Amino acid sequence: MFQDNPLLAQLKQQLHSQTPRAEGVVKGTEKGFGFLEVDAQKSYFIPPPQMKKVMHGDRIVAVIHSEKERESAEPESLVEPFLTRFVGKVQKKDDRLAIVPDHPLLKDAIPCRAARGVEHDFKQGDWAVAEMRRHPLKGDRGFYAELTQFITFSDDHFVPWWVTLARHNLEKEAPDGVATEMLDEGLTRRDLTTLDFVTIDSASTEDMDDALYAESTADGKLLLTVAIADPTAWIAEGSKLDNAAKVRAFTNYLPGFNIPMLPRELSDYLCSLRANEVRPVMACRMTLGADGTIEDNIEFFAATIESKAKLAYDDVSDWLEGRGSWQPDSEAIAQQITLLKDVCQRRSEWRQTHALVFKDRPDYRFVLGEKGEVLDIVAEPRRIANRIVEESMIAANICAARVLRDKLGFGVYNVHTGFDPANTEQLAALLKTHDVHVDPTEVLTLEGFCKLRRELDAQPTGFLDSRIRRFQSFAEISTEPGPHFGLGLEAYATWTSPIRKYGDMINHRLLKAIIKGETIARPQDEATVQMAERRRLNRMASATSPTGCTPVSSTIKPGPIPASRRRSSTSAAAGCACVWWTMARSPLFRPRSSTPCATNWCAARRTVPCRSKVK
Repeated sequence: MFQDNPLLAQLKQQLHSQTPRAEGVVKGTEKGFGFLEVDAQKSYFIPPPQMKKVMHGDRIVAVIHSEKERESAEPESLVEPFLTRFVGKVQKKDDRLAIVPDHPLLKDAIPCRAARGVEHDFKQGDWAVAEMRRHPLKGDRGFYAELTQFITFSDDHFVPWWVTLARHNLEKEAPDGVATEMLDEGLTRRDLTTLDFVTIDSASTEDMDDALYAESTADGKLLLTVAIADPTAWIAEGSKLDNAAKVRAFTNYLPGFNIPMLPRELSDYLCSLRANEVRPVMACRMTLGADGTIEDNIEFFAATIESKAKLAYDDVSDWLEGRGSWQPDSEAIAQQITLLKDVCQRRSEWRQTHALVFKDRPDYRFVLGEKGEVLDIVAEPRRIANRIVEESMIAANICAARVLRDKLGFGVYNVHTGFDPANTEQLAALLKTHDVHVDPTEVLTLEGFCKLRRELDAQPTGFLDSRIRRFQSFAEISTEPGPHFGLGLEAYATWTSPIRKYGDMINHRLLKAIIKGETIARPQDEATVQMAERRRLNRMASATSPTGCTPVSSTIKPGPIPASRRRSSTSAAAGCACVWWTMARSPLFRPRSSTPCATNWCAARRTVPCRSKVK
């Protein structure tokens, strides 16, 4: 009688439309009840029985009930689930599997099964990747998941790393494949094997990708040649290795080890600029005036070199500072070190006057035991040898930015536009309360930004610097030339880390096209989007703490920390030595992963936890 009754249907629709509803995000608690947060001011109580229909973080629509002047929410429909793909720890009882998500507010085990094609026999305590398949608000009887990937066993000492990499769907091993012979690129390579090129890096470094050679001229100028490893001499564009590198976008540096963008045979051997071995390189030769200005006669060319020495930061710094017993192997190497120090001083003085120089912060090196335990966290201050390489790399990247802009009009650029125009009035008001006066319009210019940065750098503390970070824009990867306010430069395009950055490989190919006089297509936007996404994921991986993993405090070998190894910077330690678990701070594209760049010095630095140099 009442079936398909239009009046009854109309009544139901009317009642439904009159019932108050709200959309928001579920916030769970450890006591079983929860809240539906509609906005910053309004939330509704969700009683424990209704919480069984939802999960912390779900975005839902709920019916709002009022009883005795108390409002509560009854979940009605799912807008967006909090869990789709997630990692967790497997439970097994009576051959039935369940998985507990790796989240502090998700304690309930979710029934699950291994997905088709997953052959691992899951045991109690295994770590796995899972995907949600059922949800009560989708009409299912309960939550249900499928285990799509085995991560590792519960007793694996490197659980924190493997779990975090899996969480962000990042690779845990080097890519497969190896290049067996160099490509025929139609390039004429200059033979520079007789020149005294040197590499300066950490003593343990295997993937040396830059070598330096300097000489003085009769008129007091300096000639600097920066030679960079040339993986594009081995990897054809569009090949399997190239596509794998494109996906990874960066080498991922973790405490004690790294996951390379390229096969180790290339990154650590064939391409690495090892001492006394001939290697193909891309080179840039520049002339530095007495004041450190890079003159217009910039030259890029292909070459072969033979590094004459693998030098370590500390050895070079000690020698230049007159400390320690280390000595260069020859007078020629000693002369190179002295000339490179002059290069560093000239360029540093130029940047202090005409651009921006970021403050030195120590790098941190995790000392791991065989079982992955943290034996020590060693602070490594940035010294003169670090700055030699840093200034050389920045100069080389400035050269690339100019040449790509002038010859092609495009490339892979690191762009940072300073402050968000929408925030400059607030910025000026905040600074005024601290007796720092700025013009809201002027700080949007490169000159105005640099002026403010220098004034803030002269402050006795970093208080104001930290306060204004929220007003700044984010650094971007762009195919269009643009300013880099964080470095105080009109344009900045890196090409000096092609072993570990795919964007640098792209710039290598663009520079080779210029050298050969060939036309070449602009890099696709999809490539920069992929690089930006991978950069974001790498940052998140470095900042994420798996709740089920061993914290640093319980893995550090007990005992007093020597004064030389104590943290010297609160902000630096907060990003590294005091992290919850054993994941190091990576200086390039890593610091302040989800906040606007402060001086955005990170965009110039290499992603190396303990041996960073500007790349």
